[in-house]
Amino acid sequence: LWGHVVSRFEFAQCDSFPEANAWARWFGERPEYIDRVIERARPWLHDIVGELEQREMPGELALLPIVESAYDPFAYSHGRAAGAWQFVASTALSHGIEINDYYDGRRDVYVATRAALGYLHQLNRRFDGDWNLALAAYNGGQGRVGRAIANNRKNNLPTDWQALKLPKETKAYIPKLHGLACLFRDAEDYGIELPKWSAQPMFEKIDLPGPTDVVILSALMDIDIAQMVALNPGLNQHLTSPTGPHHLLVPAGMGETAREILENSRLEDRIQYQSVTVKSGDTLSEIAQDFDIKVDDLKTHNGLTSSNIRIGQSLEIPTMMVMSEPATYETRYQELMRLQARLVPAKRFQHEVKPGESLWVIARRYRVALADLIQWNGLESSSLIKPGQKLTIVVEPPRRVVAQRNPMARYTVQSGDSLWLIARRHRISLQDLMNLNELGPSSVLQPGQTLNIGRNVASGQ
Repeated sequence: LWGHVVSRFEFAQCDSFPEANAWARWFGERPEYIDRVIERARPWLHDIVGELEQREMPGELALLPIVESAYDPFAYSHGRAAGAWQFVASTALSHGIEINDYYDGRRDVYVATRAALGYLHQLNRRFDGDWNLALAAYNGGQGRVGRAIANNRKNNLPTDWQALKLPKETKAYIPKLHGLACLFRDAEDYGIELPKWSAQPMFEKIDLPGPTDVVILSALMDIDIAQMVALNPGLNQHLTSPTGPHHLLVPAGMGETAREILENSRLEDRIQYQSVTVKSGDTLSEIAQDFDIKVDDLKTHNGLTSSNIRIGQSLEIPTMMVMSEPATYETRYQELMRLQARLVPAKRFQHEVKPGESLWVIARRYRVALADLIQWNGLESSSLIKPGQKLTIVVEPPRRVVAQRNPMARYTVQSGDSLWLIARRHRISLQDLMNLNELGPSSVLQPGQTLNIGRNVASGQ
């Protein structure tokens, strides 16, 4: 399979590109890193190569996730890019990638691959078939590259990527991919041994009838939950998104088994729906945002032909999976909890306070609410901060949480809930949830039990 990838190389320059040779040597001196990256690529390479062939795109692009993320679906940058192909949220959404509480399609390698290659194909056409310019635009933004080309033309300067005024990161980005291509093309010269993989798919895509509990499905399929997470890294919870996309990847050869289980078990019948009564001032878009549901899906489920709603009207919203035998799968739920807590990236980082900075200045810099900044760091509005102090910044704060519709910010435990699932659903830490309710990690929850999920803090309003 790797030999086939190399045979499809089209634009890599090695002989007359010193920067590419330097990168090839740099990677060649790190064989353990290359081995680790190659192993991460194993589940996805066959699918990526198939997409490249179908779109008649060059093989070098199969190496781009190495540059972007080291082929790590859970990679998350301080620039708010996520997944193997490193999409920021705005670009992901514009290319049809769904992002909600249940699912982040940027981490779904199957979905993100199609979006990334579609975007690269579009960029290649925009820049007249020049793959180096397309790569520069993928990294630095097509608008920036377009403006740099226009500026050079205006001043009668060359318009190849090397002649353009572009950020240093973008200038290094292209040689890095060329260098990887040189390394893979002449692997023996650099002391690297490419594995010989058969050109066989590693997974099958199955369509789901609706929201599905992956813990129950994996148990019925006799698949380790870690394997299910590895193939479906876009999942944020045990339940697939009520609003889609309705698919899962399963190991190759097990697709028919999964389809039979889904057909016979009717797991979609176990979805519980919550009734919401429209209050004065409510809009359909606000309610959809509260529950992280698309407006069109909310309208379709409730048989609405327009976005007009009236006070007192009742809307039905899918909220969770009801399990008839939660204890049967408790070990798997705990394992999923550990895996996702470790793998799903925390979208936060530490800011070191500089001389002259205040909480207000820092909040403005990162475009977050001052109240959120105070809450994230356990401070008071009158708290003083000093240079060198570390503050937590959440780079993608929740727009509005469901709890804000309830001034008491309390939650009633449902069948199948765990402390971890409740904490994730309401975007608070597990430790905070336990502290607020004087519970421990081994505490047993009972359906109907009421939990405090914290103070309401106005966010994004």
